[in-house]
Amino acid sequence: MARPIGAAVERTAKTSEEAFGRAVTELRMEKSLTQDDLAHALGYHLSYIGQIERGRKSPTLRTMVNIAQVFGIPLSQLISLAEQHQNAL
Repeated sequence: MARPIGAAVERTAKTSEEAFGRAVTELRMEKSLTQDDLAHALGYHLSYIGQIERGRKSPTLRTMVNIAQVFGIPLSQLISLAEQHQNAL
């Protein structure tokens, strides 16, 4: 079962994967989407989205493009947000 919207735990990004995952979580919550909603919109499994958000999986370029499209932003903006989380270390 998906965690409720807003159930995010404040976490630090120690790796680029974690920074990217944090960016995805932040954008997902801004859009008031659950992980299940995002998984459905992307055509991916819920557990894969959770692994991306926790930085356990490193998404392919195609997956990153798809995620950006769901949020209605350019890929460069998604990567920039991830870089901000990484640089906050």
